Amino acid sequence: MVDSLNRRSLLTGLAASAAATLLPSQLWAAPLAKVKELGRLRVGVYRDNRPWSWGAGADGSGVSQGIDVDLGKALAAHLGVAANVVEFMAGDDLAADFRNVVWRGGLLGFQPCDVMLHVPFDRQLMLKNDQVAILAPYYREGFAMLCGDVDDCEAPPVQFKGKRIAVEIETVSDAYMVGSFGGVLRGDVHHYDTGYEAMSAVATGKADLSLGTRAQAEAVRHDQPSAMLKHRKGPIPAMTSPGWDIAMAVKDNSRTLGDALETITADMIAKGQMTELFAAHGVEWHAALAG
Repeated sequence: MVDSLNRRSLLTGLAASAAATLLPSQLWAAPLAKVKELGRLRVGVYRDNRPWSWGAGADGSGVSQGIDVDLGKALAAHLGVAANVVEFMAGDDLAADFRNVVWRGGLLGFQPCDVMLHVPFDRQLMLKNDQVAILAPYYREGFAMLCGDVDDCEAPPVQFKGKRIAVEIETVSDAYMVGSFGGVLRGDVHHYDTGYEAMSAVATGKADLSLGTRAQAEAVRHDQPSAMLKHRKGPIPAMTSPGWDIAMAVKDNSRTLGDALETITADMIAKGQMTELFAAHGVEWHAALAG
């Protein structure tokens, strides 16, 4: 059996050999023209990322749905082509996601996408990943807290000692609840695979409160209105993150497509279409600061 390093080298060599047989015009043809010629826009979205993208399943037997799925379809419609929205599993880090989804493709046969959605619009991330162009920020995300069996959702978090706290594992929310305030809440934290699941645990009575993203909190309240959940209105003490912009990524030599997507995104925002798209999933649209 070929070990993983040799296999990776072999695949890289095969890809290089294949590229060498192409004419320069084939390698550097305007990606927007290619999208138009093929008649479809291949859009990469994260798997199990509700309310943004979920539903296809590991075997691809289900139907993808969510904010990013609808946005991908809208982008394709504005370009006058069909949408091919595909879910992918998150890698070890964003560099791996860019490699697998945008500029090279996965080693197990996942084909590169024309555009990847739900990318942090971050300057340092751009500098470290020059194979992609990060553009068209379309939402400003932040953190939110949902409460169920809690007397005062606005209370200092240390007063939640003894309550069942639900968070997505290995996230900023997890680190906050486990490590802040001298770790006093560590023993009360219960971990879930996704932020939406953690928030839903409050709605179903399996947890008393949850910390996650604003979009996750709003989506759960929309999806389960009978749960009578309380949404913390005040700031979350000692939360170091002020929020972040969410954008798209295309291959670095796909600037013509990127320019078109930026124009479409700006137009959707100006006409209120982005607000409507988010509202369909119970999420209030917030303009990206970078926008």
